Amino acid sequence: MNQPNAPPARPHSAHAYMAVPAIFRTASGRSAPSRPALRNSARASLSSSSIRQTEWEDAWDSSSDREDDEEPATSARAAPIPIRASRVSPTASGLSHSGGNSSSISTSWVSASYHPTPVKATPPVGGQPAHRAVVETENGAAAPESKLGAWEMVEPDEAEEEGRRAAGREALRADCEDVLRDPMQLLAGLTLSSAPGSPRASPSLGSRAPSGHASPRPGSGISISRQRSVRTERRRDKFAKILSCDTVSSVDIAALKRLAWNGVPEEVRPIVWQLLLNYLPLPLAPRLVTLTRKRKEYAALVEQYFGRGPAFLDQQIWHQIEIDVPRTRPGAPLWSCSATQRALERILYVWAIRHPASGYVQGINDLATPFFEVFLSAYVSVDPERFDVSHLPQDVLAAVEADSFWCLTKLLDGIQDHYISQQPGIQRLVKRMGELVKRIDSPLATHFEDQGVEYMQFAFRWMNCLLMREISVKCTIRMWDSYLSEGADAFSQFHLYVCCALLVKFSDKLRDMDFQEMIIFLQRLPTNDWSDNEIELLLSEAFVLKSVWQGADNHFANLPMREGLPSMMGR
Repeated sequence: MNQPNAPPARPHSAHAYMAVPAIFRTASGRSAPSRPALRNSARASLSSSSIRQTEWEDAWDSSSDREDDEEPATSARAAPIPIRASRVSPTASGLSHSGGNSSSISTSWVSASYHPTPVKATPPVGGQPAHRAVVETENGAAAPESKLGAWEMVEPDEAEEEGRRAAGREALRADCEDVLRDPMQLLAGLTLSSAPGSPRASPSLGSRAPSGHASPRPGSGISISRQRSVRTERRRDKFAKILSCDTVSSVDIAALKRLAWNGVPEEVRPIVWQLLLNYLPLPLAPRLVTLTRKRKEYAALVEQYFGRGPAFLDQQIWHQIEIDVPRTRPGAPLWSCSATQRALERILYVWAIRHPASGYVQGINDLATPFFEVFLSAYVSVDPERFDVSHLPQDVLAAVEADSFWCLTKLLDGIQDHYISQQPGIQRLVKRMGELVKRIDSPLATHFEDQGVEYMQFAFRWMNCLLMREISVKCTIRMWDSYLSEGADAFSQFHLYVCCALLVKFSDKLRDMDFQEMIIFLQRLPTNDWSDNEIELLLSEAFVLKSVWQGADNHFANLPMREGLPSMMGR
Protein backbone atom coordinates (compact mmCIF):
# COMPACT_ATOMS: atom_id res chain seq x y z
CA MET A 1 0.00 0.00 0.00
CA ASN A 2 1.35 3.41 -0.92
CA GLN A 3 2.19 5.67 1.92
CA PRO A 4 0.35 9.03 1.92
CA ASN A 5 2.35 12.13 1.17
CA ALA A 6 3.51 14.28 4.04
CA PRO A 7 1.48 17.46 4.58
CA PRO A 8 2.98 20.78 3.58
CA ALA A 9 4.89 22.67 6.23
CA ARG A 10 2.78 25.11 8.20
CA PRO A 11 4.00 28.69 8.32
CA HIS A 12 4.78 30.06 11.74
CA SER A 13 2.78 33.03 12.88
CA ALA A 14 4.68 36.28 13.22
CA HIS A 15 3.73 39.32 15.18
CA ALA A 16 4.71 42.59 13.56
CA TYR A 17 6.58 45.00 15.75
CA MET A 18 4.39 48.00 14.98
CA ALA A 19 4.38 51.36 16.66
CA VAL A 20 1.35 52.02 18.84
CA PRO A 21 0.57 55.54 20.15
CA ALA A 22 1.59 55.84 23.77
CA ILE A 23 -1.22 56.01 26.28
CA PHE A 24 0.55 58.69 28.29
CA ARG A 25 1.18 61.91 26.35
CA THR A 26 3.27 64.91 27.25
CA ALA A 27 1.91 68.35 27.88
CA SER A 28 2.83 69.38 24.33
CA GLY A 29 0.90 66.44 22.90
CA ARG A 30 3.98 64.40 22.04
CA SER A 31 3.95 60.70 22.84
CA ALA A 32 6.45 59.17 25.18
CA PRO A 33 9.54 58.06 23.23
CA SER A 34 9.60 54.62 21.75
CA ARG A 35 12.61 52.64 20.72
CA PRO A 36 13.27 50.65 17.54
CA ALA A 37 12.68 46.95 17.51
CA LEU A 38 15.50 44.73 18.67
CA ARG A 39 16.49 41.85 16.51
CA ASN A 40 16.28 38.42 17.98
CA SER A 41 19.61 36.70 18.28
CA ALA A 42 20.19 33.69 16.08
CA ARG A 43 19.66 30.32 17.67
CA ALA A 44 22.02 27.40 17.44
CA SER A 45 20.70 23.92 16.84
CA LEU A 46 22.06 20.65 18.13
CA SER A 47 21.43 17.11 17.02
CA SER A 48 18.92 15.10 19.02
CA SER A 49 19.81 11.94 20.86
CA SER A 50 18.62 8.59 19.63
CA ILE A 51 15.34 7.17 20.98
CA ARG A 52 14.86 3.53 21.67
CA GLN A 53 11.92 1.69 20.20
CA THR A 54 10.60 0.81 23.64
CA GLU A 55 10.46 4.50 24.53
CA TRP A 56 8.31 5.17 21.46
CA GLU A 57 5.95 2.37 22.44
CA ASP A 58 5.73 3.57 26.04
CA ALA A 59 5.01 7.11 24.93
CA TRP A 60 2.26 5.85 22.62
CA ASP A 61 0.68 3.57 25.21
CA SER A 62 0.68 6.24 27.92
CA SER A 63 -0.91 8.91 25.75
CA SER A 64 -4.41 7.93 26.88
CA ASP A 65 -3.72 7.41 30.58
CA ARG A 66 -5.10 10.77 31.67
CA GLU A 67 -8.12 10.46 33.88
CA ASP A 68 -10.15 13.12 32.05
CA ASP A 69 -9.75 11.63 28.57
CA GLU A 70 -12.62 9.74 26.95
CA GLU A 71 -12.15 6.28 25.53
CA PRO A 72 -11.80 6.19 21.72
CA ALA A 73 -14.63 4.66 19.73
CA THR A 74 -12.42 2.22 17.86
CA SER A 75 -8.91 0.93 18.14
CA ALA A 76 -6.43 1.73 15.40
CA ARG A 77 -3.42 -0.09 16.78
CA ALA A 78 -3.67 -2.90 14.21
CA ALA A 79 -3.23 -0.60 11.22
CA PRO A 80 0.22 0.70 10.27
CA ILE A 81 0.42 4.38 11.06
CA PRO A 82 2.66 6.65 8.99
CA ILE A 83 4.61 8.82 11.37
CA ARG A 84 6.57 11.86 10.42
CA ALA A 85 10.05 12.11 11.82
CA SER A 86 10.01 14.27 14.89
CA ARG A 87 11.77 17.52 14.48
CA VAL A 88 14.53 18.62 16.79
CA SER A 89 13.44 21.63 18.77
CA PRO A 90 16.38 23.28 20.55
CA THR A 91 15.36 24.34 24.02
CA ALA A 92 17.08 27.36 25.46
CA SER A 93 18.28 27.04 28.96
CA GLY A 94 17.20 29.73 31.37
CA LEU A 95 19.22 32.90 31.12
CA SER A 96 21.28 33.36 34.23
CA HIS A 97 20.64 36.81 35.61
CA SER A 98 22.97 36.45 38.50
CA GLY A 99 25.13 39.19 39.86
CA GLY A 100 28.86 39.47 39.66
CA ASN A 101 29.41 37.68 42.96
CA SER A 102 27.75 34.46 41.93
CA SER A 103 29.64 31.69 40.17
CA SER A 104 27.65 29.86 37.55
CA ILE A 105 28.04 27.42 34.72
CA SER A 106 26.03 28.49 31.68
CA THR A 107 24.50 25.97 29.31
CA SER A 108 23.11 27.64 26.22
CA TRP A 109 21.06 24.93 24.55
CA VAL A 110 19.73 21.50 25.41
CA SER A 111 18.80 19.19 22.55
CA ALA A 112 15.31 17.76 22.95
CA SER A 113 13.23 15.55 20.69
CA TYR A 114 9.46 15.41 21.02
CA HIS A 115 7.32 12.44 20.23
CA PRO A 116 4.67 13.16 17.61
CA THR A 117 1.21 13.47 19.14
CA PRO A 118 -1.59 11.69 17.28
CA VAL A 119 -4.82 13.54 16.66
CA LYS A 120 -7.43 11.51 18.53
CA ALA A 121 -10.76 11.16 16.76
CA THR A 122 -13.82 12.33 18.70
CA PRO A 123 -16.26 9.46 19.34
CA PRO A 124 -19.77 9.86 17.92
CA VAL A 125 -22.31 11.35 20.31
CA GLY A 126 -25.80 9.92 20.57
CA GLY A 127 -25.23 7.37 17.82
CA GLN A 128 -24.82 10.05 15.13
CA PRO A 129 -21.89 9.91 12.72
CA ALA A 130 -19.09 12.25 13.55
CA HIS A 131 -18.63 15.21 11.18
CA ARG A 132 -15.31 16.81 10.43
CA ALA A 133 -15.10 20.43 11.49
CA VAL A 134 -14.44 22.97 8.76
CA VAL A 135 -11.56 25.28 9.56
CA GLU A 136 -11.74 28.75 8.11
CA THR A 137 -8.94 31.19 7.49
CA GLU A 138 -9.00 34.82 8.54
CA ASN A 139 -10.68 35.93 5.30
CA GLY A 140 -13.47 33.36 5.70
CA ALA A 141 -12.22 30.82 3.15
CA ALA A 142 -12.01 27.17 4.06
CA ALA A 143 -8.52 26.08 5.02
CA PRO A 144 -7.01 23.23 2.97
CA GLU A 145 -7.12 19.85 4.68
CA SER A 146 -4.00 17.87 5.36
CA LYS A 147 -3.19 15.07 2.97
CA LEU A 148 -2.76 12.68 5.88
CA GLY A 149 -6.36 13.16 7.00
CA ALA A 150 -7.14 11.24 10.18
CA TRP A 151 -3.57 9.92 10.39
CA GLU A 152 -2.02 13.36 10.61
CA MET A 153 0.58 13.74 13.34
CA VAL A 154 0.68 17.16 14.98
CA GLU A 155 3.90 18.24 16.66
CA PRO A 156 3.51 19.70 20.17
CA ASP A 157 4.98 23.05 19.15
CA GLU A 158 2.51 23.32 16.25
CA ALA A 159 -0.46 22.59 18.51
CA GLU A 160 0.80 25.10 21.06
CA GLU A 161 1.25 27.72 18.34
CA GLU A 162 -2.35 27.34 17.20
CA GLY A 163 -3.56 27.56 20.80
CA ARG A 164 -1.65 30.83 21.26
CA ARG A 165 -3.29 32.66 18.36
CA ALA A 166 -3.89 36.25 19.43
CA ALA A 167 -7.38 37.38 20.38
CA GLY A 168 -8.64 40.84 19.49
CA ARG A 169 -11.49 43.21 20.22
CA GLU A 170 -14.05 40.41 20.33
CA ALA A 171 -12.50 39.23 23.62
CA LEU A 172 -13.28 42.47 25.49
CA ARG A 173 -15.82 42.13 28.29
CA ALA A 174 -19.13 43.95 27.94
CA ASP A 175 -18.75 45.54 31.39
CA CYS A 176 -15.23 46.78 30.66
CA GLU A 177 -15.99 50.42 31.50
CA ASP A 178 -17.78 49.51 34.74
CA VAL A 179 -14.83 47.42 35.94
CA LEU A 180 -12.48 50.26 34.99
CA ARG A 181 -14.38 52.61 37.27
CA ASP A 182 -14.72 50.13 40.15
CA PRO A 183 -13.00 46.69 40.12
CA MET A 184 -15.61 45.40 42.58
CA GLN A 185 -18.03 45.34 39.64
CA LEU A 186 -16.46 41.98 38.80
CA LEU A 187 -18.67 40.54 41.54
CA ALA A 188 -21.77 41.45 39.53
CA GLY A 189 -21.07 38.52 37.23
CA LEU A 190 -21.00 36.05 40.12
CA THR A 191 -24.23 34.55 41.41
CA LEU A 192 -24.40 33.05 44.88
CA SER A 193 -25.44 29.42 44.66
CA SER A 194 -27.75 27.65 47.07
CA ALA A 195 -26.50 25.96 50.18
CA PRO A 196 -24.27 22.93 49.62
CA GLY A 197 -26.26 19.82 49.03
CA SER A 198 -29.16 21.53 47.27
CA PRO A 199 -29.94 20.63 43.66
CA ARG A 200 -28.77 24.04 42.45
CA ALA A 201 -25.47 23.82 44.24
CA SER A 202 -24.66 20.32 42.99
CA PRO A 203 -26.67 19.59 39.84
CA SER A 204 -24.31 16.94 38.61
CA LEU A 205 -24.31 14.90 41.81
CA GLY A 206 -27.85 15.41 43.10
CA SER A 207 -29.81 14.77 39.90
CA ARG A 208 -30.24 11.74 37.73
CA ALA A 209 -28.60 11.46 34.35
CA PRO A 210 -30.78 12.23 31.30
CA SER A 211 -32.67 9.32 29.82
CA GLY A 212 -30.75 7.39 27.23
CA HIS A 213 -27.36 8.06 28.81
CA ALA A 214 -25.63 5.92 31.37
CA SER A 215 -24.71 7.50 34.67
CA PRO A 216 -20.98 8.20 35.01
CA ARG A 217 -19.05 5.55 36.87
CA PRO A 218 -17.60 6.62 40.23
CA GLY A 219 -13.99 7.61 39.64
CA SER A 220 -14.46 8.04 35.88
CA GLY A 221 -13.18 11.12 34.08
CA ILE A 222 -16.68 12.62 33.71
CA SER A 223 -17.48 12.08 37.40
CA ILE A 224 -14.19 13.64 38.51
CA SER A 225 -14.73 16.63 36.23
CA ARG A 226 -18.20 17.19 37.67
CA GLN A 227 -16.93 16.97 41.23
CA ARG A 228 -14.22 19.50 40.42
CA SER A 229 -16.82 21.78 38.87
CA VAL A 230 -18.95 21.62 42.02
CA ARG A 231 -15.94 22.39 44.23
CA THR A 232 -15.03 25.32 41.99
CA GLU A 233 -18.54 26.74 42.22
CA ARG A 234 -18.55 26.42 46.00
CA ARG A 235 -15.20 28.17 46.31
CA ARG A 236 -16.40 30.93 44.00
CA ASP A 237 -19.48 31.37 46.20
CA LYS A 238 -17.32 31.64 49.33
CA PHE A 239 -15.21 34.39 47.79
CA ALA A 240 -18.29 36.21 46.54
CA LYS A 241 -19.85 36.17 50.02
CA ILE A 242 -16.71 37.60 51.62
CA LEU A 243 -16.15 40.28 48.97
CA SER A 244 -19.77 41.35 48.53
CA CYS A 245 -19.64 43.44 51.72
CA ASP A 246 -19.12 47.18 51.25
CA THR A 247 -17.79 48.15 54.67
CA VAL A 248 -14.49 47.41 56.33
CA SER A 249 -16.06 46.13 59.54
CA SER A 250 -18.12 43.47 57.73
CA VAL A 251 -15.26 42.02 55.64
CA ASP A 252 -13.12 39.40 57.33
CA ILE A 253 -9.66 39.90 55.82
CA ALA A 254 -8.28 36.99 57.86
CA ALA A 255 -10.93 34.70 56.39
CA LEU A 256 -10.09 36.01 52.92
CA LYS A 257 -6.42 35.13 53.46
CA ARG A 258 -7.27 31.63 54.66
CA LEU A 259 -9.48 31.07 51.64
CA ALA A 260 -6.98 32.54 49.17
CA TRP A 261 -4.15 30.31 50.43
CA ASN A 262 -5.69 27.37 48.55
CA GLY A 263 -6.10 29.34 45.33
CA VAL A 264 -8.23 32.22 44.07
CA PRO A 265 -10.82 31.86 41.27
CA GLU A 266 -9.82 33.73 38.13
CA GLU A 267 -12.99 35.84 38.20
CA VAL A 268 -12.11 37.54 41.49
CA ARG A 269 -8.31 37.30 41.51
CA PRO A 270 -7.74 40.95 40.43
CA ILE A 271 -9.82 42.12 43.40
CA VAL A 272 -8.30 39.70 45.91
CA TRP A 273 -4.71 40.52 44.96
CA GLN A 274 -5.29 44.26 45.27
CA LEU A 275 -6.97 43.77 48.64
CA LEU A 276 -4.21 41.52 50.02
CA LEU A 277 -1.59 44.05 48.89
CA ASN A 278 -3.52 46.88 50.63
CA TYR A 279 -3.81 48.70 47.31
CA LEU A 280 -7.61 48.63 46.97
CA PRO A 281 -9.65 50.18 49.82
CA LEU A 282 -12.86 48.36 50.65
CA PRO A 283 -15.45 51.11 51.26
CA LEU A 284 -16.95 52.47 48.04
CA ALA A 285 -16.20 56.18 48.43
CA PRO A 286 -12.47 55.97 49.32
CA ARG A 287 -12.03 53.12 46.84
CA LEU A 288 -13.06 55.21 43.84
CA VAL A 289 -11.12 58.25 45.02
CA THR A 290 -7.97 56.24 45.76
CA LEU A 291 -7.99 54.40 42.44
CA THR A 292 -8.40 57.62 40.49
CA ARG A 293 -5.67 59.36 42.49
CA LYS A 294 -3.12 56.52 42.18
CA ARG A 295 -3.67 56.17 38.45
CA LYS A 296 -3.28 59.92 37.91
CA GLU A 297 -0.16 59.90 40.07
CA TYR A 298 1.43 57.20 37.92
CA ALA A 299 0.50 59.11 34.74
CA ALA A 300 2.22 62.17 36.21
CA LEU A 301 5.36 60.14 36.92
CA VAL A 302 5.44 58.91 33.33
CA GLU A 303 5.05 62.50 32.12
CA GLN A 304 7.83 63.63 34.45
CA TYR A 305 10.39 61.05 33.36
CA PHE A 306 9.48 60.59 29.69
CA GLY A 307 8.04 63.99 28.76
CA ARG A 308 11.37 65.63 27.91
CA GLY A 309 12.41 62.97 25.45
CA PRO A 310 14.85 60.05 25.37
CA ALA A 311 17.93 62.26 25.72
CA PHE A 312 17.02 62.99 29.35
CA LEU A 313 16.62 59.35 30.39
CA ASP A 314 19.18 57.55 32.52
CA GLN A 315 20.90 55.81 29.64
CA GLN A 316 22.44 52.98 31.68
CA ILE A 317 19.11 51.95 33.20
CA TRP A 318 17.18 52.49 29.98
CA HIS A 319 19.64 50.44 27.94
CA GLN A 320 19.31 47.40 30.22
CA ILE A 321 15.51 47.67 30.21
CA GLU A 322 15.52 47.83 26.40
CA ILE A 323 17.47 44.58 26.34
CA ASP A 324 15.36 42.70 28.88
CA VAL A 325 11.83 43.64 27.80
CA PRO A 326 11.89 41.74 24.47
CA ARG A 327 13.16 38.68 26.36
CA THR A 328 10.11 38.69 28.63
CA ARG A 329 7.76 35.79 27.81
CA PRO A 330 8.91 35.37 24.17
CA GLY A 331 6.33 33.73 21.94
CA ALA A 332 3.28 34.89 23.92
CA PRO A 333 1.08 37.21 21.82
CA LEU A 334 0.53 39.50 24.81
CA TRP A 335 4.23 40.12 25.39
CA SER A 336 5.07 40.23 21.69
CA CYS A 337 2.75 43.22 21.28
CA SER A 338 4.47 46.59 21.00
CA ALA A 339 1.97 48.30 23.30
CA THR A 340 2.63 45.77 26.08
CA GLN A 341 6.39 46.11 25.75
CA ARG A 342 6.18 49.91 25.93
CA ALA A 343 4.00 49.64 29.05
CA LEU A 344 6.48 47.24 30.70
CA GLU A 345 9.35 49.59 29.86
CA ARG A 346 7.60 52.48 31.55
CA ILE A 347 6.78 50.39 34.65
CA LEU A 348 10.38 49.24 35.07
CA TYR A 349 11.97 52.61 34.37
CA VAL A 350 9.71 54.59 36.70
CA TRP A 351 10.28 52.06 39.49
CA ALA A 352 14.06 52.12 38.98
CA ILE A 353 14.26 55.92 39.06
CA ARG A 354 12.12 56.06 42.21
CA HIS A 355 14.40 53.51 43.93
CA PRO A 356 17.97 54.74 43.31
CA ALA A 357 19.44 52.44 45.98
CA SER A 358 18.80 49.46 43.75
CA GLY A 359 17.93 50.83 40.32
CA TYR A 360 16.88 48.29 37.74
CA VAL A 361 18.10 44.73 38.23
CA GLN A 362 17.63 41.92 35.74
CA GLY A 363 14.76 39.72 36.84
CA ILE A 364 12.41 42.49 37.97
CA ASN A 365 10.88 42.42 34.50
CA ASP A 366 9.67 38.88 35.22
CA LEU A 367 8.03 39.93 38.49
CA ALA A 368 5.86 42.51 36.71
CA THR A 369 4.24 40.02 34.31
CA PRO A 370 1.89 38.22 36.78
CA PHE A 371 0.39 41.52 37.91
CA PHE A 372 -0.14 42.73 34.35
CA GLU A 373 -1.81 39.48 33.28
CA VAL A 374 -4.03 39.21 36.36
CA PHE A 375 -5.26 42.80 36.13
CA LEU A 376 -5.76 42.51 32.36
CA SER A 377 -7.94 39.43 32.93
CA ALA A 378 -10.55 41.70 34.54
CA TYR A 379 -11.26 43.24 31.13
CA VAL A 380 -11.01 40.31 28.72
CA SER A 381 -12.79 36.97 28.45
CA VAL A 382 -9.82 34.91 27.19
CA ASP A 383 -6.41 33.91 28.46
CA PRO A 384 -4.59 37.26 28.87
CA GLU A 385 -1.47 35.87 27.20
CA ARG A 386 -3.50 35.39 24.01
CA PHE A 387 -4.83 38.94 23.94
CA ASP A 388 -3.43 41.68 21.70
CA VAL A 389 -3.56 44.82 23.82
CA SER A 390 -3.50 47.04 20.74
CA HIS A 391 -7.28 46.39 20.72
CA LEU A 392 -7.63 47.53 24.34
CA PRO A 393 -9.07 51.01 25.00
CA GLN A 394 -6.29 53.35 26.01
CA ASP A 395 -7.87 54.29 29.32
CA VAL A 396 -8.15 50.60 30.23
CA LEU A 397 -4.53 49.93 29.26
CA ALA A 398 -3.44 52.94 31.32
CA ALA A 399 -5.33 51.57 34.34
CA VAL A 400 -3.81 48.08 33.98
CA GLU A 401 -0.34 49.60 33.70
CA ALA A 402 -0.80 51.87 36.71
CA ASP A 403 -2.29 49.14 38.91
CA SER A 404 0.56 46.79 37.93
CA PHE A 405 3.15 49.42 38.83
CA TRP A 406 1.77 50.12 42.29
CA CYS A 407 1.29 46.45 43.17
CA LEU A 408 4.78 45.59 41.91
CA THR A 409 6.07 48.39 44.13
CA LYS A 410 4.24 46.88 47.11
CA LEU A 411 5.85 43.49 46.46
CA LEU A 412 9.38 44.84 45.95
CA ASP A 413 9.20 47.00 49.06
CA GLY A 414 9.25 43.78 51.10
CA ILE A 415 12.29 42.30 49.32
CA GLN A 416 14.22 45.40 48.29
CA ASP A 417 17.42 44.07 49.86
CA HIS A 418 17.33 41.43 47.10
CA TYR A 419 18.19 44.10 44.55
CA ILE A 420 20.43 46.67 46.23
CA SER A 421 24.21 46.60 45.84
CA GLN A 422 25.70 43.14 46.38
CA GLN A 423 22.12 41.80 46.78
CA PRO A 424 22.57 40.82 50.44
CA GLY A 425 19.01 39.53 50.78
CA ILE A 426 19.57 36.85 48.15
CA GLN A 427 23.00 36.01 49.53
CA ARG A 428 21.46 35.46 52.96
CA LEU A 429 18.62 33.28 51.62
CA VAL A 430 20.95 31.09 49.57
CA LYS A 431 23.19 30.52 52.59
CA ARG A 432 20.15 29.70 54.72
CA MET A 433 18.96 27.27 52.05
CA GLY A 434 22.22 25.33 52.28
CA GLU A 435 21.84 25.06 56.05
CA LEU A 436 18.25 23.86 55.76
CA VAL A 437 19.05 21.20 53.17
CA LYS A 438 21.67 19.75 55.53
CA ARG A 439 18.92 19.25 58.11
CA ILE A 440 16.17 18.19 55.69
CA ASP A 441 18.13 15.91 53.35
CA SER A 442 21.60 15.18 54.68
CA PRO A 443 22.54 12.65 51.93
CA LEU A 444 21.79 15.22 49.21
CA ALA A 445 23.79 17.91 51.00
CA THR A 446 26.71 15.49 51.35
CA HIS A 447 26.53 14.65 47.63
CA PHE A 448 26.62 18.35 46.77
CA GLU A 449 29.76 18.77 48.89
CA ASP A 450 31.44 15.72 47.35
CA GLN A 451 30.75 16.97 43.81
CA GLY A 452 31.64 20.59 44.55
CA VAL A 453 28.18 21.99 43.80
CA GLU A 454 27.51 25.40 45.33
CA TYR A 455 23.96 26.56 45.94
CA MET A 456 24.74 29.95 44.42
CA GLN A 457 25.22 28.26 41.05
CA PHE A 458 21.50 27.48 40.73
CA ALA A 459 19.60 28.93 43.70
CA PHE A 460 20.53 32.54 42.97
CA ARG A 461 18.11 32.63 40.05
CA TRP A 462 15.46 30.84 42.13
CA MET A 463 15.57 33.70 44.63
CA ASN A 464 16.14 36.55 42.17
CA CYS A 465 13.24 35.63 39.85
CA LEU A 466 11.06 33.84 42.45
CA LEU A 467 11.14 30.60 40.40
CA MET A 468 9.47 32.30 37.42
CA ARG A 469 12.13 30.88 35.06
CA GLU A 470 11.36 27.36 36.32
CA ILE A 471 7.55 27.29 36.11
CA SER A 472 4.90 28.79 33.86
CA VAL A 473 3.22 32.13 34.50
CA LYS A 474 -0.05 30.35 35.31
CA CYS A 475 1.69 28.29 37.99
CA THR A 476 3.43 31.42 39.26
CA ILE A 477 0.06 33.15 39.62
CA ARG A 478 -1.28 30.19 41.57
CA MET A 479 1.80 30.23 43.79
CA TRP A 480 1.41 33.94 44.44
CA ASP A 481 -2.15 33.34 45.66
CA SER A 482 -0.59 31.56 48.63
CA TYR A 483 2.34 33.97 48.96
CA LEU A 484 0.03 36.99 49.25
CA SER A 485 -2.02 35.10 51.84
CA GLU A 486 1.07 34.28 53.92
CA GLY A 487 1.94 37.89 54.64
CA ALA A 488 4.49 40.56 53.88
CA ASP A 489 7.57 38.35 54.22
CA ALA A 490 6.26 35.43 52.14
CA PHE A 491 8.26 36.39 49.04
CA SER A 492 11.45 35.97 51.05
CA GLN A 493 10.89 33.66 54.03
CA PHE A 494 8.18 31.33 52.76
CA HIS A 495 9.78 31.32 49.32
CA LEU A 496 12.92 29.91 50.94
CA TYR A 497 11.02 26.82 52.08
CA VAL A 498 9.38 26.47 48.67
CA CYS A 499 12.85 26.36 47.08
CA CYS A 500 14.01 23.77 49.63
CA ALA A 501 10.94 21.62 48.96
CA LEU A 502 11.55 21.90 45.22
CA LEU A 503 15.17 20.80 45.54
CA VAL A 504 14.41 17.87 47.84
CA LYS A 505 11.69 16.70 45.44
CA PHE A 506 14.42 15.75 42.95
CA SER A 507 16.82 14.37 45.56
CA ASP A 508 16.85 10.79 44.26
CA LYS A 509 17.72 11.88 40.72
CA LEU A 510 20.35 14.36 41.82
CA ARG A 511 22.22 11.82 43.96
CA ASP A 512 22.78 9.70 40.83
CA MET A 513 24.35 12.60 38.89
CA ASP A 514 27.82 14.06 38.71
CA PHE A 515 28.69 17.76 38.92
CA GLN A 516 27.98 18.70 35.31
CA GLU A 517 24.76 16.71 35.13
CA MET A 518 23.47 18.29 38.33
CA ILE A 519 24.20 21.84 37.18
CA ILE A 520 22.47 21.27 33.84
CA PHE A 521 19.50 19.61 35.52
CA LEU A 522 19.07 22.32 38.15
CA GLN A 523 19.25 25.06 35.54
CA ARG A 524 16.64 23.30 33.40
CA LEU A 525 14.24 21.62 35.81
CA PRO A 526 11.48 19.46 34.27
CA THR A 527 8.79 21.72 35.70
CA ASN A 528 7.62 23.72 32.68
CA ASP A 529 4.60 21.45 32.20
CA TRP A 530 3.54 21.52 35.84
CA SER A 531 -0.09 22.25 36.64
CA ASP A 532 -1.81 23.68 39.71
CA ASN A 533 -1.81 20.21 41.28
CA GLU A 534 1.99 20.03 41.41
CA ILE A 535 2.21 23.62 42.65
CA GLU A 536 -0.28 22.99 45.45
CA LEU A 537 1.62 19.88 46.54
CA LEU A 538 4.86 21.87 46.54
CA LEU A 539 3.26 24.63 48.63
CA SER A 540 1.96 22.08 51.12
CA GLU A 541 5.41 20.53 51.49
CA ALA A 542 6.93 23.98 51.97
CA PHE A 543 4.36 24.77 54.65
CA VAL A 544 5.34 21.60 56.52
CA LEU A 545 9.01 22.56 56.34
CA LYS A 546 8.29 26.05 57.58
CA SER A 547 6.22 24.73 60.48
CA VAL A 548 9.03 22.37 61.53
CA TRP A 549 12.14 24.44 60.96
CA GLN A 550 11.29 28.14 61.26
CA GLY A 551 12.72 29.45 64.51
CA ALA A 552 14.09 26.03 65.46
CA ASP A 553 17.73 26.51 64.43
CA ASN A 554 19.18 26.36 67.93
CA HIS A 555 16.98 23.47 68.98
CA PHE A 556 17.99 21.28 66.04
CA ALA A 557 21.58 22.45 65.69
CA ASN A 558 23.17 19.49 67.47
CA LEU A 559 20.59 16.80 66.71
CA PRO A 560 21.35 14.05 64.17
CA MET A 561 19.32 13.90 60.98
CA ARG A 562 16.21 11.75 61.35
CA GLU A 563 15.53 9.35 58.53
CA GLY A 564 11.76 9.82 58.75
CA LEU A 565 11.79 13.52 57.97
CA PRO A 566 12.29 13.30 54.19
CA SER A 567 9.11 11.22 53.98
CA MET A 568 7.23 14.38 54.92
CA MET A 569 8.29 15.76 51.55
CA GLY A 570 6.38 13.14 49.61
CA ARG A 571 9.41 11.15 48.52
